[in-house]
Amino acid sequence: MLNVITSDEVLQIINSRFAKQEFQSESIATTESLGRVLNQDIISNEDVPGFNRSTVDGYAVYASDTFGCSESIPAVLTLQGEVLMGESAEQKLDKGSCIIVSTGGELPEGADTVVMVEDTEDYGNNMIGIQKPSAPGNNVIFKGDDVSAGDKVLSAGTILTPHDIGILSALGHSEVNVRRKPVVGIISTGDELVASPCTPKSGQVRDVNMPMLQAAVRKFGAEAKDYGLIHDDKTAIRAAVKKACESCDIVLISGGSSAGARDMTAQIIESDGEILFHGIAMKPGKPTILGIIADTPVFGLPGHPVAAYFVTELFVRPLIMRLMGAECSRYTTIARIGETLSSNHGREEYIAVKLDENWIAHPIRGKSGLIASLANVDGYICIARDCEGLAENSVVKVIYF
Repeated sequence: MLNVITSDEVLQIINSRFAKQEFQSESIATTESLGRVLNQDIISNEDVPGFNRSTVDGYAVYASDTFGCSESIPAVLTLQGEVLMGESAEQKLDKGSCIIVSTGGELPEGADTVVMVEDTEDYGNNMIGIQKPSAPGNNVIFKGDDVSAGDKVLSAGTILTPHDIGILSALGHSEVNVRRKPVVGIISTGDELVASPCTPKSGQVRDVNMPMLQAAVRKFGAEAKDYGLIHDDKTAIRAAVKKACESCDIVLISGGSSAGARDMTAQIIESDGEILFHGIAMKPGKPTILGIIADTPVFGLPGHPVAAYFVTELFVRPLIMRLMGAECSRYTTIARIGETLSSNHGREEYIAVKLDENWIAHPIRGKSGLIASLANVDGYICIARDCEGLAENSVVKVIYF
């Protein structure tokens, strides 16, 4: 009989027990930092852009020289020169004159606006007709508009995105200091399992959890380390767990987490370490275990793939994020449930859903041993443990995978 705790209590244990974990950092090329967790605040040492620049092809002018002009009464200005792309604007703009600038080119001193070339006419003899007035600042990005020197542009703990990498590159950071990736050791157990390339015999199934869990932890930003597919042999499993705990930051044991005679995960963790809990009031995933062996957190995951995936998403992922010093953010949306759902299990129930174009969440029926039920789903909903179900068309929060 399992002494279950709630999912909130699980997260409290993770947050309190592993709050002081400190991870080393490393410097890597900015171009290789996508998805990594920033280990430092990024303070700009310069203005971006470093000069006033045009956002269009046209003529740099004094705005006041264009006031009141129109197609019928153009303002006629003297063409003073041109600023070439990639070159500094050397000359100061004279009143009553204009200078050619290209998109991204530097504005000459004195100019405070740019008139698009489409709103002008070249009369020849260095005479340009301005046919539309332009207010100060039009078609101009001023020095420091994007970033000013001294600004904090990124905070430690940020999971770097493509646009973050663009910011770092704009500030001249060819390398960036990030948290080291946690290493997650994965052990798959069960007499009935064979490796994926093999053809199962009667009574056997291909091992789904090892490749699935490897992909999941990599998606969460960690490194996955395969410690093998092991039959239900306590000595062999214990040896694999000991080896994994010596070199990994987290260990996942797939299978053997229930309370049956052949379920040995709890015995192994208890014999070499400490069990923090055994059993969560949730469906699927009730027999989940979390323990510690030699300061390494060890999860005992259900063998059923859907249950293993939900537990990994809900609890292993927050632990990985915590070890990397990042927040575990989840993206959600509001929808309406597409059918009536009953739920009277005294535990939270997690159900995968598919969203349609009308934001109706359609539950995907499936048992916890059938991984195909998670194919092409968008996310999941949670029915609270004290709720007997949901009526069709009820408003629900969908959490994206």
